[in-house]
Amino acid sequence: MSAVLMAAPFIEAGRVSRVLPRSSAAAVAVQCQAEQQPHATAAGVSAVPATLGRRTLLGASFALGAAAAVQPSLPAHANRPLSAEWEVVDLPIEKDVLLLDVAFTGTEPNHGFLLGSRQTLLETFDGGKTWEPRTVAAARDEGFNFRFNSISFNGDEGWIVGKPAILLHTTDGGKSWERVPLSAKLPGAPVLISALDGPGCAEMTTDQATLGAIYVTSNGAMNWTAAVQETVDATLNRVISSGISGASYYEGSFSNISRNTAGDYVAVSSRGNFFMTWSPGQTYWRPHNRPSTRRLQNMGFTPDAKIWLTTKGGDVYYVDGSGEGAFGQAKIASRGFGILDIKFVDGKIGYACGGSGSLFKTEDGGQSWKRERAADSLAANLYELVFTPGGLGFVLGNDGVLLRVSGCMCWHGMDLCCVGLLVAVRCQTKEGLPASSCLLQRINQAGGA
Repeated sequence: MSAVLMAAPFIEAGRVSRVLPRSSAAAVAVQCQAEQQPHATAAGVSAVPATLGRRTLLGASFALGAAAAVQPSLPAHANRPLSAEWEVVDLPIEKDVLLLDVAFTGTEPNHGFLLGSRQTLLETFDGGKTWEPRTVAAARDEGFNFRFNSISFNGDEGWIVGKPAILLHTTDGGKSWERVPLSAKLPGAPVLISALDGPGCAEMTTDQATLGAIYVTSNGAMNWTAAVQETVDATLNRVISSGISGASYYEGSFSNISRNTAGDYVAVSSRGNFFMTWSPGQTYWRPHNRPSTRRLQNMGFTPDAKIWLTTKGGDVYYVDGSGEGAFGQAKIASRGFGILDIKFVDGKIGYACGGSGSLFKTEDGGQSWKRERAADSLAANLYELVFTPGGLGFVLGNDGVLLRVSGCMCWHGMDLCCVGLLVAVRCQTKEGLPASSCLLQRINQAGGA
């Protein structure tokens, strides 16, 4: 994930509610027939069983439409569909909250926590569809209004860091949290925490790079060891004559820090005039020039071990993992809004988010991006993208805005099948039509048996 250290304007966003019935007699009837037939192919795409003909599917879809017409809507949360892939999640928080991070436990993929400013801590047990506020008593003792910056889990062991400097720790999946004291000598405030393999193991970064910004513990945060031997100031003093533009203006802090699963880091200087990289085993951060005259906005990693970089003018660049190679620029119509985060689902599919509701998708590994125009209606800046190993996806913004990947993403592009039929009933359909209309359309397109 990426730690974003910036303030955000607070803009009001609206919300509405509409939920499709999740089951019907027709859907059950189709499911019973489908269970008697093998419907998974080697390619992973379901096929229509031979005995389930076009007439049967038509009858089921008509019955489904009739059942939906008479069945009352189920009471549910007020989530609003935004597009075929995303929904706006209704949250029980004040509208001036900036959401900063979300993470799920390693033992229950649908159980997670959402963090934000104003000491915001929410918990979900259904994959982020609904959230409930939680209070940590240890965080109320000093009367500070903490800003929770980062959360990470390894199994049931989890960590939360925030500003003013605070560290929370759980070993029971978040049922209880204890506050772990941090030394007053710790430079800056913690902005990023990563739970590591092994009980009591974690890696923490701070916004002040005086002592290198990266610290490691293996005993439950009783002691922390600096992972970087040389201070950033000392490094820059050595290399200032090597042509690193803007190094002389370094103010001792980072505006953004990102870490990949291998433990590599990339950080943007507070002024955005150069960036630095660090990998495990290195004794110091390595500074690099930016690719253009525009200030750097944020940086992170791609699945193929490259680094992505965005500027404050909305440009997107890529460079090899060392940060030393030639920069390549992507095609993205950002309209001048800054791109604040980029995350990839796999080697091809990825998403970018940014200012004024900017949301983009790539299907070619980030070489070109298409705007999700439905997100233009969001009166918020979108700061953070999070995709979990369990298949969940979120976009975090200011003004309490949270987007969640809807179920329709999982059947996008699938051929007609019994499984696709039932998913369409649950997901309200990607075409935005009533479920029965969509099923008829897909049946007609697929042909009959």
